[in-house]
Amino acid sequence: MSEPAAKVVTRARSVRIRLLAIALLPTLVIMPVFFMVTAVNWGGRFDNLLIAKVNGELTIADQFLSQLLEKSDLQVRAVAESAEFVLWAESDQDGPLAKILEAKRRALGLDFLYYMNGDGEVLSSPRFSETGNLAQWPVVSQALSGVSASHIDIFSQSDLAGITAELAERARIRLVPTEAAVPTNRSEETRGMVVHTATPVNVGRGGALVGGVLLNRNLEFIDTINDLVYPSASLTEGSVGTATLFLDDVRVSTNVRLFENERALGTRVSAIVRETVLEKGEVWLDRAFVVNDWYISAYEPLTDSYGDRVGMLYVGFLDQPFRDAKFSTILTFAVAFAVIVLLSVPIFLRWARQIFEPLERMLRTITRVERGDLGARTGVGNTGDEIGRVAAQMDELLEQIQERDRELTRRVAARTKDLEIANQQLEATTRQLVVSEKLAAVGEIAAGIAHEVNNPIQVIQGNLDVMRVELGGDADRVGTELRLIDEQVHSIFLIVNKLLQFTRPDEYAEGMEHHRPSDVMADTIPLVQHLLNKAEIALVINTPSQKAVAINRTELQQVFINLIVNAIHAMPEGGTLTLSVLDADDGIAIAVQDTGVGMSPNVLARIFDPFFTTKKGEGTGLGLSITRKLVELYGGSIEAESEAGTGTIFRVSFPEAGDV
Repeated sequence: MSEPAAKVVTRARSVRIRLLAIALLPTLVIMPVFFMVTAVNWGGRFDNLLIAKVNGELTIADQFLSQLLEKSDLQVRAVAESAEFVLWAESDQDGPLAKILEAKRRALGLDFLYYMNGDGEVLSSPRFSETGNLAQWPVVSQALSGVSASHIDIFSQSDLAGITAELAERARIRLVPTEAAVPTNRSEETRGMVVHTATPVNVGRGGALVGGVLLNRNLEFIDTINDLVYPSASLTEGSVGTATLFLDDVRVSTNVRLFENERALGTRVSAIVRETVLEKGEVWLDRAFVVNDWYISAYEPLTDSYGDRVGMLYVGFLDQPFRDAKFSTILTFAVAFAVIVLLSVPIFLRWARQIFEPLERMLRTITRVERGDLGARTGVGNTGDEIGRVAAQMDELLEQIQERDRELTRRVAARTKDLEIANQQLEATTRQLVVSEKLAAVGEIAAGIAHEVNNPIQVIQGNLDVMRVELGGDADRVGTELRLIDEQVHSIFLIVNKLLQFTRPDEYAEGMEHHRPSDVMADTIPLVQHLLNKAEIALVINTPSQKAVAINRTELQQVFINLIVNAIHAMPEGGTLTLSVLDADDGIAIAVQDTGVGMSPNVLARIFDPFFTTKKGEGTGLGLSITRKLVELYGGSIEAESEAGTGTIFRVSFPEAGDV
């Protein structure tokens, strides 16, 4: 192969390689690397989200346990302050007082309730077989000194047997060999974890009223926590939410299953969790092996009235479904990415071929012209693009050069007959002229080609850069979708989290209808009539408005019920309840007014806070919070005015249906 031909082949290969690199590098190298980095980052964020979720669930469980202790304190205090108890405590008659203790214990669901008077005498329900030194307990000693207390305490087997043999037997739990637990020689747990409450008695001979509930095997307690923390549809399909109460490292109350219908009572926590929570006193937030599977888990230590760590509170959910969902999401979008690559690469190769094939043909044509073949042509049709125009112009220039060469040859031949004497010189001069003009033309063509080819190459380069920018933008957009998992769904936030999609809310399946609040109010009154009759409350109704609002009827009725029930509760001794539905300039004005006990400014400022309630031991504190959310959901507003001793009025306004 000659040197010019070798140069042409080298240049052609160089152009081909560069164009292929420009076309394929973003798709086959940059995007896969970006995909993998994003997938790893998203996976870490996904795991952190699960840890944050279980931490919030542990907070709910802890608050429930705290409320249980507070409720127990309030219940025992209410018994101590009841008129019936005070009467018989002052009369110092053990018989009636014992009956009161038994009745109150059963009514409150306590396992024991006893009265220790100031002389140290104990009257209990059930009747204790042994009393021992009951004043040793900090909760009891505090109550004897005049301070109510409620704690979790650990009763020994003898302590429980001193109350009743049945209570000691109920606390007894056989230990089950558990994988990853600390080795032990014990075969059973005989101690009992008790909600221990005591309150001072300030009548008669004084003393303390003490009650307790055994938490061992207390499935109602643990199932309530589980239902509160993991309501229906709160976890991904296949996952299971669990809650457990530990005495030391033994499960004494749990809904974790050994088998389908057998709870894992008597199984023990893993060694690493025991060390972190019980020994170091830290909160565990991580994956943990629970009985026979891995769970996203949260453990916190529990302390008794002595301040010692005696157990743990646990909530968690099955880890594998979330890992399967994460893997499925990554796999789905990896496959989607591969399909996109397989579809796009042939297109990129075709576009690149449409560029480098005409360039290679032009290079071959230039080589032939350099060798003297003025009849060489590129043969590239004028496709209308930049390269097609350059190729056509090159062929036109070559045609002009060849025509000029033919014209010069004819002139030389015509003058040859008249210049025979100088024929040799003329022919030499002619050849030199032809060569000079050829070289000049070739130089002009080369400069033109260099200029013309440079422009389309710049345009092509720019367009390819735009293509990379566009792909990058798509990747960012898809990447943000991958922040939701399960919603998360999974998305191309795995090409940026998988190139496609994650998804908080609240969307209501029901459509809004037009309803007249006055009609809904009339339908609501029969639902609360029994409460009105029971409290001897006079009802005043003023609902002349005929305007309608766009709202779900059931939710509007829920708003009315919440406000009316609150008003009834505010009038325990009776009063007047006034319900109004009136037309207003900007819609409909609704008012619920009572003549009850009213509220102080501090209470009024917090009535719409979730879980805030003044009815200790009764409501959830969610009624007014939910009411405000429902009102604001449909474009309305709610406010309250109250004064202690004079009553309360709630004002609700909605825009008319035509304005929504």
